Amino acid sequence: MDTTLSDPLLGQVLDGRYRVEARIAVGGMATVYRALDIRLDRVLALKVMHPALAADGAFVDRFIREAKSVARLSHPNVVQVFDQGTDRGYVYLAMEYVAGCTLRDVLRERGALRPRAALDIVEPVLAALGAAHRAGFVHRDMKPENVLIGDDGRVKVADFGLVRAVDTVTSTTGSVLGTVSYLAPEQIEQGTADPRVDVYACGVVLYEMLTGAKPHSGDSPAQVIYKHLNDDVPPPSALAPGLAPELDGLVAAATARTPALRPADAAALLGEVLRVRGTLNEEQLDALPPQALSGAHDNAGDRTSVLPRAMTVRPLPVDGDGEDGRDVTSVLHTTDIEPPPARRGAGRSRRPRRGLLTLLAAVLVVLGVGGGVWYINSGQFTKVPPVLSRTQDQAEQRLKAAGLEVGGVKRAYSDTVDRGTVISTDPTAGSRVRGHASVGLTISLGPRTVPVPRVAGQPLERARERLKAAGLEPGMVTREFSDEAERGSVIRTTPEAGTERHAGSAIALVVSKGVPVDIPDVSGEDAETARQDLTDAGLKVKIATERVNSDYDKGQVVSQSPQPGAQGAEGDTVTLTLSKGPEMVKVPDVVGSNVDDAHQKLEAAGFQVREDRGLLGLFGDTVKKQSVAGGDKAPKGSEVTITIR
Repeated sequence: MDTTLSDPLLGQVLDGRYRVEARIAVGGMATVYRALDIRLDRVLALKVMHPALAADGAFVDRFIREAKSVARLSHPNVVQVFDQGTDRGYVYLAMEYVAGCTLRDVLRERGALRPRAALDIVEPVLAALGAAHRAGFVHRDMKPENVLIGDDGRVKVADFGLVRAVDTVTSTTGSVLGTVSYLAPEQIEQGTADPRVDVYACGVVLYEMLTGAKPHSGDSPAQVIYKHLNDDVPPPSALAPGLAPELDGLVAAATARTPALRPADAAALLGEVLRVRGTLNEEQLDALPPQALSGAHDNAGDRTSVLPRAMTVRPLPVDGDGEDGRDVTSVLHTTDIEPPPARRGAGRSRRPRRGLLTLLAAVLVVLGVGGGVWYINSGQFTKVPPVLSRTQDQAEQRLKAAGLEVGGVKRAYSDTVDRGTVISTDPTAGSRVRGHASVGLTISLGPRTVPVPRVAGQPLERARERLKAAGLEPGMVTREFSDEAERGSVIRTTPEAGTERHAGSAIALVVSKGVPVDIPDVSGEDAETARQDLTDAGLKVKIATERVNSDYDKGQVVSQSPQPGAQGAEGDTVTLTLSKGPEMVKVPDVVGSNVDDAHQKLEAAGFQVREDRGLLGLFGDTVKKQSVAGGDKAPKGSEVTITIR
């Protein structure tokens, strides 16, 4: 039975929350699915550990502890971890779903990149790793497969599932976790994992982007490991002669075999990258990549593996000379490694090494496969080639060239993929399927456009309903006066009716406030008279519950809102505030007081003061009489006359 095509998890709901919808990719440690969080109604990526690892309780416990820690790492270039859990033996992480492709897809499709593009990718990667390093984490498995490039161009680092706290080194299980092609020498020899192992891996990734090939390749993981331990990463310009020497220096610094010679962490390497970019001119940044290497890819050691470190490996003889006797802790169950043929001494014959067969078997054990599986994978299985953004004919030809069949063609609208080109495949690119399997294609119909419906003259709510029915969204509503459109009905839309717009676009609405009306001034009128005047103007009236003291008589209009002279619409409401008359205040008795004291007392009580001196009071200074007797009440603010003699 072909389990790659009938995944038992597809369609299941984990923890009553995550519905597994499609398989995205299969790695050495886990399978990644696209899933729907039915509680929050959002699409996410679900990473489910392989059953063999999920059965290791200690490994699962550590995986969960570290996942919880990584979930606290928030950075725009890091794939966010939302949740983790276990259900029916499945151990999973719920993560942010990034629609797009991986850097590996780009390298397979295009081969080497121009330096500008390579730096544009490595800079956000280093920014993400720098944030992780500052937070105390090391990724430990940096490679193109873990660099996601979204449809919107954003770059994100994924798969922090292998991270370890910076102050820890090897695991208690005696294993090294990682991908052979990107392992730093100290990871292989000692199992140590500080930020500089990520720096090394990023240097290898940068080399691969600039040249289209890996710096160390071989027929087996053992040969790749040997080269990491004994050979420097060559300068990229050796394969791409047009590259600036500054890029050679950048790669050399990042991939120094001695950790102390590398930048201390990703932030330090990012600083170096930015410095180097600043020294390059436009011609150097846009240097053409080596076309001969376009699409070159060495699969040896691509997959993340759990590699046993229990045995030792002697280094291969250098330049055909004998072993130097140095033991190097590594990942292979063997006591000897056959050197690559190119490194043997000329004319020197050697007997077949006794460990060669052991080595071959051990490599299979290391990769978690037996001879039978190796045979099946290399003979009966193939990978779905990347065909995104290719025309239907190009995609079908490429699938047939890979020994696959076109299983069906669906069409869907897309705002980002050109009409007539591939949006997605089922299974996805990179998935391992049997030869002659069927691969479904989804072809873009281009952006779905719809005409803006004519809604002028319709009530606002009805207009909104019509826009939604047409596949558009009601947008911002503004209001203005209109002599023609009824109050509350739509005057026009922006863009205007009949204009083609992408489905889901927001359409602005202009709604009528009705016929404009000048607000009359009814201040000082009694309530009934004011109501009649406003009603005759086509307005509605509301009387405020609270009344205020004023100079107006009780029941007269003190103020109105909107203000007199403002422009309103027919049917608008004018709120009136009525007077409860002036405030009555007790008048101080100032008879017999001198003039200054009398002024002070009366003004403090809220009255205005007027003096009456006459002929006899021209030189007097004493109050003989007041117009309102002391102790009586008078309107606050009214005038009190004092007679002086």
